[in-house]
Parts: sequence; structure tokens; C-alpha cells
Amino acid sequence: MYSGMIVAREREIRNFVKTKYYKINVAFKGFTAEWKVNEKSSVFESSKLYNETGFKKEEDAKNLIKSLLGKKAVITELKKSKQKENAPLLFNLAEIQNECTKKFKIKPDETLEVIQNLYEKKLVTYPRTDARVLSTAVAKEISKNLNGLAKNLKQDEEINGYITKMIEEKYPTNNLAKTKYVNDSKITDHYAIIPTGQGFENYSKLPDLHKEIYRVIVKRFLAIFYPAAEFSKINVTINIENETFYANEKVCTKIGYLEILKQKDNKEELNVNLKDLKKEQELEIKEISTKEAETNPPTRYNSGSLILAMENAGKLIEDEALREQIKGAGIGTSATRGEIIKKLEKIKHIDINSKTQIVTPTEKGEAIYDIVKQSIPDMLNPKLTASWEKGLEMVANKEIEPEEFMKKLEKYIKTRFERFIYK
Repeated sequence: MYSGMIVAREREIRNFVKTKYYKINVAFKGFTAEWKVNEKSSVFESSKLYNETGFKKEEDAKNLIKSLLGKKAVITELKKSKQKENAPLLFNLAEIQNECTKKFKIKPDETLEVIQNLYEKKLVTYPRTDARVLSTAVAKEISKNLNGLAKNLKQDEEINGYITKMIEEKYPTNNLAKTKYVNDSKITDHYAIIPTGQGFENYSKLPDLHKEIYRVIVKRFLAIFYPAAEFSKINVTINIENETFYANEKVCTKIGYLEILKQKDNKEELNVNLKDLKKEQELEIKEISTKEAETNPPTRYNSGSLILAMENAGKLIEDEALREQIKGAGIGTSATRGEIIKKLEKIKHIDINSKTQIVTPTEKGEAIYDIVKQSIPDMLNPKLTASWEKGLEMVANKEIEPEEFMKKLEKYIKTRFERFIYK
């Protein structure tokens, strides 16, 4: 079933046919806006449209452009807003495995092996965890972790710089319990992976990769004490002869925690040409043109993103906040997912590129997929395994009796195999 996810994705890619379509852009002084169909548009619900932002044929896009030449462009809506963004939640095992696959091109089981080693050397907390938050009890003692890092990582210029800034700027560290990073209800056995602030007698002897992964964990931990990143946003809606064009911009005005995680470019201010616009303002059109676009196939899993897909019942969810919201119905556990992938590779159901960590099915893996699909297709549905995992969790939490769970499981297996035998 696990390799079924990979086979299904590979066949999606293999069978994908790129489709070209044509967008319309209008250039004004210093910025460009993009056309999008609306109810007042002359082509609303037209069969000529590929989607709400483009046409199937370039000729049809150009015909719409011709109808707009010489017409007035007026700003009908202008929204300016400020937005704050806090640091992401802390690492659980799945998140750090995905991060290390992206950064260091290593397999999830290798990441676990490294973090297990860091744990045994008392540098980080327990690695086999699904939680991305801390407990209230740990939050009360968090100054010990910070003090340990401040005292023992002075030789690391970058990390020491972040800690020094925290001290000089007096970033609050004593109100952690009131933040999203502390939530007892989201912890089962173990809290998130964080540096302990101890074990530094072993640090200098660590291999370089171990040090790098440790630093990744430290930086994610320190980021939660930094202020939110702040952004300015402008959304502009422009009307030309009942056709609507949109322009928007979002820039970082205060870098906050991004100073540590460096996830985005820092810009000082909004495009002056957008910032100075006013509602009902008439704009001079410099040019209206078509822009060719094309659809893209799904991306292949790498060994790290496969871990996230398994954690989320077969769904590869890029948005970190959304992953956290729907968590709880995954495939396998934090301790077993890496080993499952390792076993699939060992028995030659999948191949993992050693340089890129991209995962593809083998001929054998595809053959087994086809047999299972023809005989017991339910076994290829990630939700099935996720529901079994959920049942086991309910047994562990004494929400249902073990006998009840086993009775349902036995009935399911019996009916499926009878159907297979008598086909």
C-alpha cells in the first residue's frame, strides 16, 4: 500500500499531458496586473476559457485585448493591510526528517539515526515524537535550555549572534506557556524535539553532519523566542470596460524570526508605484499583452516529503499550519515510517536516488500494485491504514475494547479475502 502511493504518483506524472493556455496582462507605470474573469466580463462562462485566468487559444485572448484598446483603466478597489507571521512550530520527527532530506539529501532513517545519536549524547530531547509543541512543565524550565546554549555555543558565531541579540533586545522568554508553542493537549508521550542545553562535552567530537542537524534543531528552537515577521500587503483591483485586472504585493517590513530561519527575502518597503495608488484613480495603460502559460505535472515524492504524506494519510500537504490542523490520522508512527521506506527500497519495490532523494517505483513495485489493484483495491487506499492506526490509538486510550477492534478487523479481512477467492 505504501509503494502504491508512489506508483499512483508516478503514473499520474507519466500520463500527464501539458496544456498551454493564454493569460492577459496589462502594464501600467511601474507594475503589471493580471486579468481574471468575473460575472460582468464579456466572456463570462464562455467555452473559450481554459480557466478563470486564461483562454484555450491565443487568438481569443488577443480578441479580448482588442476590445479594450483605448478604454479607461480605473482602480475600483484598493486594500492595504499589515500582517504578522510567527515562527513555525517546533520539530517533530516527521518535520525534521523532511527538513534534512531537503537540506542534506539524506534518507529519513539516516536523520533518525543522527538525532538518536544526539539524544544519547544528551544534546537533544527524545526524537521519536509526533508532537510539535512543548508541555507546560517544560516551558517553565526553558531558561535552563537557553542558558546552556548561551554558555556552551559561544564558538558558533552564528548561533551565538542570535542568542546575544535575544539578550540585548530583551526578547521575552518567560511567557512561553501563553503561546502556540505550548499545548499539553497536543502531546501524547513526548513533546517536540529541542536542544537540551547540555551534553556539550560530546559536541566537538561529533561528525560534521551531526553538528549541522543539531544546528537546524537549535535554530528552529531559538526562532520561537524571536518577534513575528511583519508584512505589508496591497491588493489592487482595476476595471477596464467591465474586465477586471488584479495586482498585489506582499513585502517583509520587519524580519523578526526570519533572521534565523531565512525562509524569505527581506524587503524594506512596498513598490512605490503601488503604495501611492488611490481608489477611483484613472491609470494610463502602457501595454496589454498575452502571456503563455502551461499546466505542470505533479511532483515526485522525495524520501522526506513521503514521510509527511504518510503522516497525513497519503496527502502531501505543503502548508505547515494545515499539516498540523489535520494531523492524527496518519500511516505508521514517527518511529516506523523511516523503516517502512527503508524496507520498501531493500525489497526493491521503490528506488531512491542517492543524490536527490527522489523516490520512484520499480518494475516489481508496479507489478505488485497492479495485482493488488485488481484483487483487493482497498489495500491501496492510505485512509484504510490510517483508520486502522486510529483504531489502535482508540484501544490504547481505552476508548474502545481491544476485542471490538479485532472483531471489526477480522470481519473486514475475511470479507475481502472471500471476495478475492471467489472472483
